[in-house]
Amino acid sequence: MVNHSRKDWSLKLDDALWAYRTAYKTPIGTTPFCLVYGKSCHLPVELEDKAYCVIETLNFNLKDAREKRLLQLNELDEIRQDTYENAKIFKDRTKRWHDRHIIRKEIKEGDLFLLFNSRLKLFPGKLMSKWSRPFKVAKIFPHRAVEIWSEISGTFKVNGQRLKPYFSGDTLEKRFTQSYCNPPIQS
Repeated sequence: MVNHSRKDWSLKLDDALWAYRTAYKTPIGTTPFCLVYGKSCHLPVELEDKAYCVIETLNFNLKDAREKRLLQLNELDEIRQDTYENAKIFKDRTKRWHDRHIIRKEIKEGDLFLLFNSRLKLFPGKLMSKWSRPFKVAKIFPHRAVEIWSEISGTFKVNGQRLKPYFSGDTLEKRFTQSYCNPPIQS
């Protein structure tokens, strides 16, 4: 819709906003226009015909017009309440989907973990690992906070989300020999 020079984008902004405001949004279950004004939006051609019909039906009766407007305001409150409930349902459903895909880590005191180094995002090195040396878990606090220890840096607290289990080579060999070389004896 915009020219190749892209200088006329501001002229198309009104059309883009109109399209966004009149498009149906699944999370809220309605259009933003309906949420604000309490009715679906109509094109100007449709409005001329509808305005004529409304004038004929009300015949400029102020009492009927007042009652109809109060009814429309009550309907608007109902629409907004429905939208709030739809958004809540949508957020709950999204949270359930997200929580289903989270892998829980078991953190025990004395285990070795690698620490995610977030500073490397700012200065990426092509072959640098984003995980720092193994740390030993000293203490576990509520809400996934963990105190870790190393000989170089001592003890400090980190978020448990930033830890990944560390398996040294001898640990892997022990697990392999225990599970495959010595199968359980069935009697």
